[in-house]
Formats: sequence, C-alpha cells, structure tokens
Amino acid sequence: MTRRIRLIADDYGLAPGVSAAILDLLHRGRLTGTSCMTGFPEWAGEAPRIKPLCGRAAVGLHLTLTDQPAITGRSSLAPEGRLPPLRSLALPVLRNRIGDGDIHAELDAQYSRFVEALGQQPDFIDGHQHVHFLPVVRAWLRMRFSEAAGRPALRGAPAFGNAAAVPKVAAIAALAAGFDRSMQSAGFSVFKPLAGIYDWRQPERFAPALKAAIEALPEQGLFMCHPGHVDETLRARDPMQSVRETEFAILASDAFGASLVQAGAEVMESKG
Repeated sequence: MTRRIRLIADDYGLAPGVSAAILDLLHRGRLTGTSCMTGFPEWAGEAPRIKPLCGRAAVGLHLTLTDQPAITGRSSLAPEGRLPPLRSLALPVLRNRIGDGDIHAELDAQYSRFVEALGQQPDFIDGHQHVHFLPVVRAWLRMRFSEAAGRPALRGAPAFGNAAAVPKVAAIAALAAGFDRSMQSAGFSVFKPLAGIYDWRQPERFAPALKAAIEALPEQGLFMCHPGHVDETLRARDPMQSVRETEFAILASDAFGASLVQAGAEVMESKG
C-alpha cells in the first residue's frame, strides 16, 4: 500500500525567487502545497500565479508577526512600523507591552489579503517562526473561525526523533505546548506531527530529514520545507538564503523521486 507524504513549502510571497521555486515544485508534483505570506508588496503579483493551483494544491496562510513590515503600520505591535523579534511575542515580560487587539488586527489584515486575492479561505494555517502556537494567536484562530464551515486545518506540534535537531525541536515544542489538544477540542483539524526541523545553517541535514519523513512520517503528519532561489529581495528580508537552493535542488531531483518509489510513498495531492 502506498504511503502518502504531506510536503508543505513555507514562505510563498516572501521574495520572487522563493515564489518561483515553489511554483516550479508544485507543477512538478513535488509538493502538496504552500503557505503564503500576504504582507509584502509582491503579493499582488504573486497571488494570480498561485490562484490557478487552488484546489489542486493545498494553499494556506503563513501568519507573520516577526521581523517584517506590518500591514497595519505603527501600533504597540510595531512601534516603528516593523514587526518585532519573536522573543518580544513569546516572553511574557516583553509580551505585556503589546496589545492583543493590535496583534489581531495585523492577523486580520493578512487573512483579508489572502481571501481578497484568492477568493477562498486558506486550506490551512501555519506561522512564520511558528507564531501560530502563541496563545494570542490561538485566541485569534478561535474567534476568526468560530463557525465550522470553512475552518482551515492547522499545522501541529513537532515530535522528537532527530537527535541533531533536539534543542530546536524542544524550543518549538515548548512554544506549542497544549496546541494540538486545545485546537482539536475547538474543532480544528491538526496536521501532526510536524517534521522537517533541522539546523538550516547546516544544509547537509536537509536530505536526512527528508529521507526520515519519506520512510516514517504518518499520513496525518506534515513535513515543512523552505525551497527557493536566492535573489536580492530575499537577501534583504531573510537570513535563510543559500540553504533554500539546496532544498529546491533535492526536491526537484530524480533521486528524490526514486526515493519515494523505493519507500513505497508518494507526495500527497491537495489537502489530503
């Protein structure tokens, strides 16, 4: 029996080279879908390119609350118009300086841009730097999607397994404590466990992480990845750069296709 693997690329809309690489892999059938960053000026041009794939691929919303310009401009969330580092949202001593209403307004703006451009609800929701795990974002999800109809799936918490990534997994798991259970109780479907976590400063670790997912990730799980082509826009916006080329090359390769066949697996289509 063929096992199906859910492969989701983060960061569609972050930079033209990232979006182009993700579209390429979607057309090759090497990804299940992608989550979109709607806060950048390029979104107006990138949305029409992904829209024809809606329904064939899973197209989600990548909530962004850190290190990028805020759609909503200056607020307690972004005093200078720029979203804060993750620690300002995750650490209570810093978090108390930010109003929940300002965070929810930014999330509403990102969500509205997605719906207006693509004409549909997101198939799923996740978060840049895993911000969807934060309590304030959990509250927004419950309020925004209080009705069962059209409720998106959510990316769940990671499972331990990759010894080389244990510290990083532990940090994300701490942020995600109680998320899967509480959001399932609220009526959301949750893709779990989350796989694909490794130290991206060591690009050679991506291939083993992908191989482990091909061999063992359950169908309800999700493997996140970050393929892309490096361009000037990406260099200006995000420190994760050359490793994106590595991920793209591996996912586009004949060797990846062969490894799927050998493991009796296939890339899951659409929402799964």
